[in-house]
Amino acid sequence: MSRCSPQCLQCLHRRTSDMSSDPSSFSCSSRCVTRHLNVTFHVDFDSHVIRAQVSLTVEALQDRLSVLTLDTRDLKIVSVSANGQAAVFSLGPKHSFKGAPLDITLPFDLSRGQHVIVEVTYETSPSAMALQWLTPAQTAGKKHPYLFSQCQAHHCRSIVPCQDSPSVKHTYYAQVSVPKDLVAVMSALRDGQEVDPQDNNRIIYRFRQPVAMPSYLIAIVVGDLESRVIGPRSRVWSEKEFVDKAASEFSETETMLVTAEDLAGPYVWGQYDILVLPPSFPYGGMENPCLTFATPTLLAGDKSLSNVIAHEISHSWTGNLVTNKTWEHFWLNEGHTVYLERMIGRRMKGEQFRQFKAMGGWKDLQDSVNTFGVNNPLTNLVPSLQDVDPDDAFSSVPYEKGFALLYYLEELMGGPEVFMGFVKSYIQLFAYSSVTTDEWKNYLFRYFKDKVDVLNQVDWNAWMFTPGMPPVKPQYDTTLADSCIALSQRWIKAIDLNSFTENDLKSMSSHQLIKFLSLLLQEDPLPLTHLKKMQEVYDLNVVLNAEIRFRWLRLCVRSKWEEAVPLALKMATEQGRMKFTRPLFREVFNFEKFSDEAVRVFLAHRAEMHSVTSGLVAKDLNVDSLKSTSL
Repeated sequence: MSRCSPQCLQCLHRRTSDMSSDPSSFSCSSRCVTRHLNVTFHVDFDSHVIRAQVSLTVEALQDRLSVLTLDTRDLKIVSVSANGQAAVFSLGPKHSFKGAPLDITLPFDLSRGQHVIVEVTYETSPSAMALQWLTPAQTAGKKHPYLFSQCQAHHCRSIVPCQDSPSVKHTYYAQVSVPKDLVAVMSALRDGQEVDPQDNNRIIYRFRQPVAMPSYLIAIVVGDLESRVIGPRSRVWSEKEFVDKAASEFSETETMLVTAEDLAGPYVWGQYDILVLPPSFPYGGMENPCLTFATPTLLAGDKSLSNVIAHEISHSWTGNLVTNKTWEHFWLNEGHTVYLERMIGRRMKGEQFRQFKAMGGWKDLQDSVNTFGVNNPLTNLVPSLQDVDPDDAFSSVPYEKGFALLYYLEELMGGPEVFMGFVKSYIQLFAYSSVTTDEWKNYLFRYFKDKVDVLNQVDWNAWMFTPGMPPVKPQYDTTLADSCIALSQRWIKAIDLNSFTENDLKSMSSHQLIKFLSLLLQEDPLPLTHLKKMQEVYDLNVVLNAEIRFRWLRLCVRSKWEEAVPLALKMATEQGRMKFTRPLFREVFNFEKFSDEAVRVFLAHRAEMHSVTSGLVAKDLNVDSLKSTSL
């Protein structure tokens, strides 16, 4: 197996970026590509805007380049210059989810290979899609405001005019001016701080990201933050109310990093910190380089949900280092990351644990397919996203259908160690670049050139371009699941409810209890008498593990337990993780007696939610609401 030198990888990046066509972006990376951003942010909590200036170092990929198009959304553009000369600019018509193109006419032509520094002075909107401004009341400390960003999939354009496509990778440098009582962190290495020379009540924090990355990985957080060291290259950041609990919960981070390096190659990003966000953060985690974002719903107290950190660590290779070229190829990011995450779990907890987690993933995939509909093209592994907002396509399909394909190929090619060799080689070959499914598949055939006859028997069209469940169902080892299955069947078939005791759960791990409840969710609703008995003997209402509580409350609402409705709506609103919030609202909404209550509670709490979350819940509940609703 040949390996590329860094110089070869750079050539590969230039070659593949020429072929990009991204339906979510106005910019075209076949004409030019951004190599570096230098941005200055002035964070204004009073007006909920960031006043900013960005310098983009852009390389021409064709001769006579005279017009540059950048992606923007709701930005107020003040001025534009190119190499210090004023440039003519205009904003095009606003698209429903792409925003508006910023067309810049350069005062000179560029030849292929030449660079230009384009400087844009601008201001963000108070309703910028990427930003969530929290009042002090919405934080744990209750004293200071808080700001965080979420740029995936295509929201960076609402805080920086840029080529907002995963096909374009660049380094960046940033200076962030914030009130002196607050701390700024970014998806980059910290590079010092100083009192703002223009306002001694503010501090400027500096950051540098020397590894080229796509725009969706730019991240900023400003808040009353503290940190604790949890490893030789890791800190955990959060408000002081949670920082010690988070440090304990994520104490295995270095072990996970070392394990991932052994599997996938060197960790190139330097620092690996974790930031625990306020509860409204919409995802379980976000793999921002140098600073993984994590939901506080992971703080179970027993490290049982730390596999999410293994997932985000894995993104350091699959997603951040090797990136899907467009969001239609999102499975390349997430399917490989789930595969690597479970390989880390295999090393740390054994093959049976990996098999157990894979079974749970298959169930999540079934849920997503059922929600979208078995014939919905968004359940394709490689969907067409022409005129489709990537946020609307978000589900477990690219994660779990992608993993299922990789696991199926693992079995065909000779087992986990053999196939992990391919994954590692794929990472090394395509590092620092963005790839398509065809490029991945072509390399798969080259790597396993002695097994092409086996690969040719794979029904690639069914896997990649056909909606619904995969054409092959993996046969997972059920050892750890058997006791969960047995207990779930006892409840489903139960006649004598007095046969159940608290000892039923004594030997079960948190992961197995989650599985037990998941199995019940696959069946017809249990009689309400059964749910009340389950609460009596297991006391599930007091469990703090969010994954367990989520499934338990869904079961209760589905069985028409009216007393569970306020608890379900409380969980749906006291945190904003879409994985929990959307299904809980849907369950209550589908309980006909409480449909109006679901809508009422949503409307009362919508302003506290991230815009992505509120937009999707509004659709779930048939609320006539634009996703750009002000936060």
